Amino acid sequence: MDRILMAVREARRLGPMEDALKGRITNQEGAERAGLSLRQFRRLKERVRRMGPAGLLHGNRGRSSGRRVAAEIRERIVFWLRRPEVRVNDCHIAEKLWEVEGLRASRETVRRVRRALEIAPKRRRRARQHRRRREREARCGAMMLVDGSPFSWLKDGGEVFDLVGAMDDATGKILSLTFRPHEDLHGYGLVLRETFSTQGLPERVYGDRTSVFERNDPHWTIEEQLQGRQHPTHLRQALEELGITYIAALSPQAKGRIERLWQTLQDRLVVELRLRAIPTQEQAGAFLPEFIADFNRRFAVPARETRSAWRRAPRELDLILSCRYPRTVANDNTVRLEERLVHVPPGPGRRSYAQCRIELRELLDGRLVVLHHGQRIAEQRPPSDFTTLKPRCRRLGRLAQKSDAHRAPRINDRPRPRSETQATTAAKPKPTRPQRPGTDHPWRRFRHSNPPPATVR
Repeated sequence: MDRILMAVREARRLGPMEDALKGRITNQEGAERAGLSLRQFRRLKERVRRMGPAGLLHGNRGRSSGRRVAAEIRERIVFWLRRPEVRVNDCHIAEKLWEVEGLRASRETVRRVRRALEIAPKRRRRARQHRRRREREARCGAMMLVDGSPFSWLKDGGEVFDLVGAMDDATGKILSLTFRPHEDLHGYGLVLRETFSTQGLPERVYGDRTSVFERNDPHWTIEEQLQGRQHPTHLRQALEELGITYIAALSPQAKGRIERLWQTLQDRLVVELRLRAIPTQEQAGAFLPEFIADFNRRFAVPARETRSAWRRAPRELDLILSCRYPRTVANDNTVRLEERLVHVPPGPGRRSYAQCRIELRELLDGRLVVLHHGQRIAEQRPPSDFTTLKPRCRRLGRLAQKSDAHRAPRINDRPRPRSETQATTAAKPKPTRPQRPGTDHPWRRFRHSNPPPATVR
């Protein structure tokens, strides 16, 4: 007789069954001892009489489940789990199986297959920590979150560069993303311009205390001390002109919603870039619009209120999102910004702008615009080698603190030829203490030749 493998529960039922078959106990007593109903006990007793102890085994013993994962799906799951060029998490594998290969598999199915293969998860799960949740804004455009994330986006151990982006707090939608060599003014300017031109102006912008939005230096000019605040940065001035409030977070946890977005992008975006074998930063930037559309379709949530808070952006948006420098027009009607020189044409009636106070603005595309009382009076196209908009030193107070050794030489600073007598005199060491006049000094002769008059008592 073949050996029968029984579970503990089935083995416990065999004794009462054999006693009932031999007439030692009644069916009611056997049902109570086996923990079965009288009807079920009679059914199993009849099966044991015909089949022996094997009658206690379930009829599906040894059969595969009707809901078992198909061998084809299991093979594809194993392929994605052991993919050599990139690690993919369980949820992402389930999505890629349906999108790429048309196979249905749940995240839990992928997880069971992975655990059966003894493959560790891509990200280790940590215990949840207690925190106080900040509710999302009720309307779209009420608050926009901005930040940057440095990461090796193209390959493990490769070049690290920044992804600068913005998201809507009410819906969790990604508004704009751009790759930059580092987190700089130009990257934030591109993100703000794309968001403002496509969505509109938000009520508030929530970011960190980066120097792009916040002044972190301790230098105060006399003018800043009199007005009680430091001059804002270039982008902060642009936000104030657009009527947008900027909120500076004091910790990464304060803006945790966009921090969690970076964790998701460092997982999903990296996988998508490597599956497409995108090698360069420019090609990765071209793929971002497609990824943003797919991400928002999957993860965006509806706002609590249907009324939107976005406002229409002004026409001169490019002029507002620029670097601003106060200047004085030279006598030859030119304005200089470091190595670039802008010629100011004559005004109405051939009027000259010499010695007039103007504002010089450098735009994101590299153009220079000269404004006089808010009116555009001159413009210069960007140079051929322009790549990045960067802030330049504009505070004269900080320039005055620099030593003469770091100051550029002027015409009057050139060394002049001196005579031999001047050179010899200059070479003599200066006395360490003042010299007393000699006895033949005019002061001493005057003192002895004109004695003070006698005092009459």
